[in-house]
Amino acid sequence: MKTTLIGLGNILLMDEGIGVHAANEIRERYSFSPEVEIIDGGTLGLDLLPYFEDRDNIVIADAVNFGKEPGFIGVIEDDDIPSVLRAKLSVHNIGLNDVVAATKLMERMPSKMRLVGIQILSTEVGLDMTDTIKEKFPRFVQVIIETLQELNIECALRSPQKLSA
Repeated sequence: MKTTLIGLGNILLMDEGIGVHAANEIRERYSFSPEVEIIDGGTLGLDLLPYFEDRDNIVIADAVNFGKEPGFIGVIEDDDIPSVLRAKLSVHNIGLNDVVAATKLMERMPSKMRLVGIQILSTEVGLDMTDTIKEKFPRFVQVIIETLQELNIECALRSPQKLSA
C-alpha cells in the first residue's frame, strides 16, 4: 500500500514550519515499510504533484487556520481538505489546493487523504517555534502517527527519546 507523509511549511517563519519539523522527527524516530515515503514538502506547492499521483494514502502535516486557539490540532479527511485550505495561512496552501484539484481532474487521487493540522501562533521570521507550539509538538507528532495507524500503516518506534522541536 503506497503511502506518503508530506510535511509542509516554511521553517524560516517560526511556527509555520511545524509540518516539516514533524515529518523530520517521524523519519528519525520511526521505521516504516518501504511502501511508506516521508517527504519534506516545505513550500513546494504544485511541485508536490508527483507525490500525490497513484498513492493509496496521503497524510499531510501542516499549519492550518482553523480559527481556534493556538495549539488546536485537527484531522481533516478527503473531500473536506480543500475547504479548510481556502482559509489560507500561507502561500504554499494555495499550491496544495491546486495539487488536490489536479489529481482529481487526472483521476489519480489517493484512495484516502488526511490533513493533520495545527493552529499556530506566529509566522514572524525566525527559526524557533513559539513556546506554545513547542509544547504541543509532541502531541502533533502523536496525532500524525495515530492517523497513519488508522490507515493501517505500521509505525515502529526506533528511538524512544523525548520529542524536540
